[in-house]
Amino acid sequence: MTYKKGDRIALVQTADPHTELRPGDLGTVRRLDASLSTLYVTWDSGSTLSILLDGGDEVRTA
Repeated sequence: MTYKKGDRIALVQTADPHTELRPGDLGTVRRLDASLSTLYVTWDSGSTLSILLDGGDEVRTA
């Protein structure tokens, strides 16, 4: 799936063991770097954890 700035997403899962984000948390896409398969997100919780689409992280549209 292609994401664009402003899209609302929900976390499905993340491979990051140190984040406090949990499945279902909502955020807004800041940008997608397709060459790195990285989705930059501002989470409603205040986190700015990026999503590694090829690294075990998964989101869905909200």
